[in-house]
Parts: sequence; C-alpha cells; structure tokens
Amino acid sequence: MRNLVVIFALIILSSCSSKVTKADLNLINGYWEIQKVTFPDGSTKTYTVNTSIDYIELKDSEGFRKKMYPKFDGTYETSNDAENFTIYEKDGVFTLHYKTDLSDWREQLISISENSFTVSNSENIHYQYKRFQPINITE
Repeated sequence: MRNLVVIFALIILSSCSSKVTKADLNLINGYWEIQKVTFPDGSTKTYTVNTSIDYIELKDSEGFRKKMYPKFDGTYETSNDAENFTIYEKDGVFTLHYKTDLSDWREQLISISENSFTVSNSENIHYQYKRFQPINITE
C-alpha cells in the first residue's frame, strides 16, 4: 500500500510540473531579482532585499543579461557591461550558454512563468528569480 501511495504521489508531481517550451522563452525578457538559491545538499539561501537586479533581453536565440541598480525615483543605474548568451534546446531542455572575456558557463532553464523562472548550473545549484516590482515613492 505504501508503494502505491509513493507511485501515485510521483505521478501527480510529474503531471503538475510544466515543461519549458520555445513559446515560453519570451517570458524571460525583463527585470528580475534573485529570490532563492538551493544548493545540492538541499540547503537554501533566501534573498529578501536586493540592491541589484538583472535585466534580461532575448531575441530569437541570442540575448544578454545586465546588472541594474534601481533608484527610488524609478530610474536605474548600470554599467556598460553585459553578459551575452545564446539559448539552445537539446533533448527537450533549454540551456543558456554565457560567454564573456573572462568566463564560459551554462545554465539549464528548469521552469519559467510570467512572474518567476529557475535555472540550474553545472554544480546543481538552482537559482530562483522573481519578476522585479519597482518601489514607487510618490511625493
């Protein structure tokens, strides 16, 4: 009976998980802030306040990620540095391949929705992002 319950639970969990499709990729465009990092041992680090956010722009299969620093007046500060990437699909998994003058790495796109996305790197560290909501302070 216990095995039946475990099998049933696995079926439900796998049916609830959504597979990333090519049509979903445009959802990655915009401003994002890190929400949580999950390490291979299961421990997590939650970010409640972020001084920087990521701006991601993807067109076709090429894009870039840029660090932005939001200001209270609704504007952003940034540098001219950007991390360029390409995205490709292999065996139903979308991978972001970053290449800079200093480094080269890949992240698999685990999930994506209008308000969140999760990637995993080669060290099996999962990074969960949420869509950035600017703080509007009006006079």
